[in-house]
Formats: sequence, C-alpha cells, structure tokens
Amino acid sequence: MPGTNLTREEAQQRAKLLTVDSYEIDLDLSGAQEGGTYRSVTTVRFDVAENGADSFIDLVAPTVHEVTLNGDALDADEVFKDSRIALPGLLEGRNVLRVVADCAYTNTGEGLHRFVDPVDQQAYLYTQFEVPDARRVFASFEQPDLKATFQFTVTAPEGWTVISNSPTPEPKDNVWSFEPTPRISTYITALIVGPYHSVHSVYEKDGQSVPLGIYCRPSLAEYLDSDAIFEVTRQGFDWFQEKFDYAYPFKKYDQLFVPEFNAGAMENAGAVTIRDQYVFRSKVTDAAYLGRAETILHELAHMWFGDLVTMEWWNDLWLNESFATYTSIACQAHAPGTRWPHAWTTFANQMKTWAYRQDQLPSTHPIMAEIRDLDDVLVNFDGITYAKGASVLKQLVAYVGMDEFFKGVQAYFKRHAFGNTRLSDLLGALEETSGRDLKTWSRLWLETAGINVLRPEIETDAHGVITSFAIRQEAPALPAGAKGEPTLRPHRIAVGLYNLDDASGKLLRDERVELDVDGELTTVPQLAGKGRPDVILLNDDDLSYAKVRLDEKSLAFVTEHLGDFEASLPRALCWASSWDMTRDAELATRDYVSLVLSGIGKESDIGVVQSLHRQVKLAIELYADPAAREALLTRWTDATLAHLRAAEPGGDHQLAWARAFAAAARTPEQLDLLEALLDGSQSIEGLAVDTELRWAFVQRLAAVGRFDEAEIAAEYERDRTAAGERHAATARAARPTPEAKAEAWSSVIDSDKLPNAVQEAVITGFVQTDQRELLASYTDTFFEVVKDIWDARSHEIAQQIAIGLYPSLQVSEETLRKTDAWLASAEPNAALRRLISESRAGVERALRAQEADAAAAE
Repeated sequence: MPGTNLTREEAQQRAKLLTVDSYEIDLDLSGAQEGGTYRSVTTVRFDVAENGADSFIDLVAPTVHEVTLNGDALDADEVFKDSRIALPGLLEGRNVLRVVADCAYTNTGEGLHRFVDPVDQQAYLYTQFEVPDARRVFASFEQPDLKATFQFTVTAPEGWTVISNSPTPEPKDNVWSFEPTPRISTYITALIVGPYHSVHSVYEKDGQSVPLGIYCRPSLAEYLDSDAIFEVTRQGFDWFQEKFDYAYPFKKYDQLFVPEFNAGAMENAGAVTIRDQYVFRSKVTDAAYLGRAETILHELAHMWFGDLVTMEWWNDLWLNESFATYTSIACQAHAPGTRWPHAWTTFANQMKTWAYRQDQLPSTHPIMAEIRDLDDVLVNFDGITYAKGASVLKQLVAYVGMDEFFKGVQAYFKRHAFGNTRLSDLLGALEETSGRDLKTWSRLWLETAGINVLRPEIETDAHGVITSFAIRQEAPALPAGAKGEPTLRPHRIAVGLYNLDDASGKLLRDERVELDVDGELTTVPQLAGKGRPDVILLNDDDLSYAKVRLDEKSLAFVTEHLGDFEASLPRALCWASSWDMTRDAELATRDYVSLVLSGIGKESDIGVVQSLHRQVKLAIELYADPAAREALLTRWTDATLAHLRAAEPGGDHQLAWARAFAAAARTPEQLDLLEALLDGSQSIEGLAVDTELRWAFVQRLAAVGRFDEAEIAAEYERDRTAAGERHAATARAARPTPEAKAEAWSSVIDSDKLPNAVQEAVITGFVQTDQRELLASYTDTFFEVVKDIWDARSHEIAQQIAIGLYPSLQVSEETLRKTDAWLASAEPNAALRRLISESRAGVERALRAQEADAAAAE
C-alpha cells in the first residue's frame, strides 16, 4: 500500500496547514470474541490556515462507509485510496470531519491486536500504535506534532474491561464513555479490552494521589507478583518527580501485561502495555527482574519525556528513547533503597555491546538520524537510538554535571509541557543551566556516525615507574556503504589504576583520574611518576562511549585475573572489551573462550554471566575456525555441566548454568542427563526443573533428534497455554529432518495465518546452529521470496522473516556473493535493503573472525 508511507515533507506541509483540536472515536467491539472487523466512527475537529486548501487524513481499513466533511457527504470510493482519505476544499478556520469505517483486528501486534487464550478461549485485545498504526483503528492525522485531545467511546462484550488513557468509567449497557485526554500524539493513545485480571493500588505522596493498576490475563494471575511491580513503580515515581520537578502529568497509571507483544513495552499515556513474558511463570534469575524493572522505569520516564513533551518529527526519536533508557538505569543505580545499585554494570555489558555492534554496521547513522519517511523510522528502533544515545547522555551528564543536567530538564518540561520540541530546545535549556556551549558537542556526538577507539600509550623506566602516559584516540573508517566521515570526538573519561591485593586476592582500584580527552593524543601528566599498576583501565566507570583497548601488560594480567576485580563494573568493561576484540578479529575465538573459562567462575553479577553464556556460544558457532569448532564446543559444554554441578543449589547461577547446559548438550551422556532430569529419574540438588526449564530441555532434545512429535505433544499437554503453544512450535521446527524444516518453512512463507509470536517461535526453532547442512538449501529460496514477503506482509511480520531467515549460519564467500547479487537485482526499498545489508555484514565479520582464529592455531 504506497499510501502507508508518509514523508517528512508531507508531514511538515500538513502541520503548517492544520491545527488539530479533538477526536471523538466510537468503536463497536461487541463482536471481538468472534473476530473479523469492527465499526469505527471518528469525528475530528481541526483548524485550517488556508481557505480552499487540500489535505488528507490517514486510515488503514478494509472498508470506508461514510466520509462527511463540514456537513457534506463525500464519495468514499472516490476519496479513500492508498490508506488515505483526501480532504478537498477545506475551509479556513474550524473544520469537522466524520469517518465511518470497518477496521480489522490483527494478529501481527500492530493496530488492534486480537489474541485468544487457549486456557479460557477468551479474546484479549490491545492496541499498539507506534509508529503509524493508530490509523488502523480510527482515522487520524498520523504524525507526532499534530497533538489533540482524544475521547473514546467503546462498546464491548458484557463482563469485559476496557482501559484507555483516561480513567475507566462505569459502563452503561456495555458502553464505556471515557473523558477526553490531555493534548497528546496519536501514537500514544491506547485501548486494552477483554476479561483481564487486575490489581489496584495508589501512589500517594505530599498530597498527590495517583491510581495505579496492573493487568494481565486470568491464566497468568497466579504468577503476577504485583507487590514487586508496584514497588519498582513507586521508586520511579519518587525519583522521577524529584529529578524532573514536574508532577506526573496524567490522571492514573496502569500497566498492562499483554500477549504477543512485539517489543518490550509501549509508553501509552497512563496505560503502558508490557509484554506478558515479564509475568514470570517459572523461576528466573535476578537479571530478569532487573530487566523487567528497567522496562517499567523506562516506560514511566516516557510519561514526561515523550508523552508530556513530544518530538516534532521522528528524527528525534533517539531523544525519547535514549532519555528514557538513561534515566531508567540512573534511577535503578541511584534511587534510595534500590535493589540494583550495580545497574550500570548490566548497561555496560549488554546495552553498550548492542550499541557497539550497531555502530559498526553499514547502516550506522548519526544518533540524530535523518528520517525521511515512515519507512526510515520503522527500522530505526536500534542500538544507536537506544543504547548509544543513552551512553552519550550519560557522558553529557558527566560533562555538565548531574545537578545541572536535571535543572535543564526541569526547565525544558515546564517550558514545553504538552507541546512538541526539537533537540535544540533541550540543548538550549541545558546550556542555560550548565553554562556549557553544547553546539560543538552536539555536532560531533549527535550528528556524526561511527565509533572511536581509545588506547593507552605508556612508558616506564627500569623501576616500573611511569615516565609518560597518553591516550590515543582513533576514528576507524566507517563500514562500506555507510554515510559520513570518521570523526574524533571529545570524551569525558576516567582512568583507573588497579593492583592485586595480596591479602584479599582482589583487584582493587588504587587511584582514579578523570579528564577530558580530545583530539588524536591526550597526555595525562597526573600519572607520570607513579608506579605502574597491574591493570590500567581506560574509561573506568564507563563515562564515555568508546571502544577501549588494554595495553599489552594489562591485557596479560586481566587474562589471568579478570574475575578478581572486586567491583562488578570494571569486570564488565573488561569482558565487553574482550568480546569486542573477538568480534573485531583482534582476539582469537579460542583465546576468548579460554579467557571466559578462566574468569567466569568468579563473576558474581548474574547478568554478566548470562551475557557471557550467549557470547561464548555465538563466538564458537560463528567466529571460530570451523576446524576447531567441535573441540571448542566440547570444551564449552563440559564446562557448563561442571559449573552446573558446582553451583550453589537453588541459586541464580545454578539456573543460568542449567540453561547454558541445555543449549549446548551434545554427547549421548549429556543428552541422557537432560532426559533423566525431565522424567525425574535423576536430579541435581536445588535445581527445580519447572515449566520453562522443561521446555528448554525438550527443545534441545528435539533439535538433536531425540524427541519427535509424540514427546513434544506430551509436553504441550502438560502446558496447554499460549507460552506452551509457542514452545511446542519452536521444538517442532527444531527437529533435524527435511520434513520438519519444510513444514516450518511453509508455515511462515506460504501462509500469512501465523500470529506474530508463533511465527517468531517457528523461526527460532528453524534456525539451529548445528543444522547448517540441513539449512543450506534454503539460502536460494530465501532470496527468491524475501522481497515478495516484504511487499505483501505487515512491517512487523516481514521484518521477523527478513532478519530471522537470512542465512546467517552459512558463513561463506558464496553467501556474500548471493547477497550482493540480490541487492543489485531485486531493487528492495531502503528499509529492506538496510536489514539485508546488516545481515550480510554479520557474515563478513564472521569470516574475518574465523580467519583470525585459524591463524592463531598456526
């Protein structure tokens, strides 16, 4: 549908012409249990600056019955084309438009998603409108700067609940009539409808009272730990309101755990939707609770940054997401009584690793990206928008000072409440409060692409005394195809000096120097005359965004003692640096595996441990010399079992190692153990083989051919839930037979009936790293179908396929050649070209790493 795209120029022209006042939206969802379509009636009032001008309103709908503009009926067949309704001959001043349409429920997680719970056979609905999908539910001017009030009236089946941005009214004859919202953007309006279970509370402080609600499906109610969720929410309310000096801007705050959600959560004003995998059905590690808390706080921060004050256009999407990411982690790290004071450790090890990877792809872009149209923004929810942007904000806080930073934010909120802004508005407020000129900083950090590398240059005398110390900054060439030039940037960093304490056996920081690094070489005279420590760590405390390298002596010491750092953050920084060196083919995969195995047993941070599990498995499968892969896999799998048996019974590390073992088990004896743990004939003290862990075992046993349909079906009988359905789909697709692969492929490619979550589960099972030969024949087929899939399916569904089924496991020059031939001949649009180019870059990187690993063997 060509009309579903919207260019920035079109949006700017429409914003100059129109000022939107209000929407009244009447939805008849009384047939939601059966599905199909529903009646949508939209009345929108807006002012026009020019008499006789033409414009359009957006709508994605199977049928439009009536279009009435200023009392005149328009021919719906004539004015409704390409997901737009033409609005000719507008009047200067107030105009009134009424649109009556049939809109469709979806199973893709876009628009109004409909899900039927296999436990109670009841339908559950929720909306997801970011970026441009409010138009799937009601006629709307679908751009963030045309804010308005929204008044929803909803007819729903008896006994159901309807939640929206405004407080939920008492229904009359199964009709819910909500009061108008404040002025907000279309993409943060919301409706959640169905027989949801709920728990309620109130946030009260200093005379303020905000109703709080938590919702989930009844089939998950027994697992809903509402007290813990309310506790994190109240922590966020306390910290954000103090730091922002602006009261929570909406009348209530509901958090709704909804099924088959494509993202982590969505910041709908006063009605946040969250993926219901965050309602934990089985035992999880503390890292999962930390991740959930970060999501909860991220969305709460959006109530101010994004909802109260909203970007004018999507090129400032990064500011919404980066601000929410930075402040959510800062809240976890600094709020009084926080459960996660080491949250920046997880950020350094996970979020920044994501950013570093993204920034080295051919699609790398400035943080403040050039967003030409909606197609651009749809693929821009990436590691630069979230993690690099948050890293740069963290550095900005170090640069201007935390107090000054938040004083600027306070002025920004007061000045622009319920309005739209550009980056310059925030920077102007920060310049006022900090006294810093941020124009150069913004140009170098926000308007350029790529990543810097910082390396220490050290000279010592015969007695080990430092005679000179400097930091060299490099700006590597951008990846082929990326726009822009390499850029040296100013960095605010700390340098940490660490020595091994004989008494405790711990690596302790003896000294810390904080300074500005600028240009190619920055001298650090403060370190001259000091004895050389065991480890010199650049970017200590992780203040800046840069790839950091250790000098030769520090690297050698860390290789033996990485697990001995007393604090978790320097360990995380060294882990991240070693992983980055492996990806950059500077450290052989076999050496990275040795490094991890030497230190992971001393790593206390469970989030770091789990990241290392994923990274080692990926390194062996993609970055190792294929001739060495079997030996490395054996070494790793043996280590996972040894750590599992040695871990504290019932602890987080035991569970994490059980999952790592399940993902890697390969010998007959190891697979026998998985089966024995499943049937209860063997046990490991403290290890609860609960529902989710059982499925991890079943899926591995299916992938190696031990389990087939009978065993998978039997496990599904134990867990006839939506999650069980997804797990079973993964297990079936993982089976190592041509028939199973053909069935899985056909269910995704030849039919569009799979819901988003089930399709994702099938793709996950289909792609098994130890089934390369079985999957090789699908490479050509992928390139034959991917463009047609992209053109025919919704964005979320097509993106899952384009990323998930690209032949990433076929690490060869042949895969690169086939990709290049497709890129040259298929003429994909910019969004699809970007995704395929990113996947191609992964294969190219893996080839370089494999060569480096093979060279290390020689």
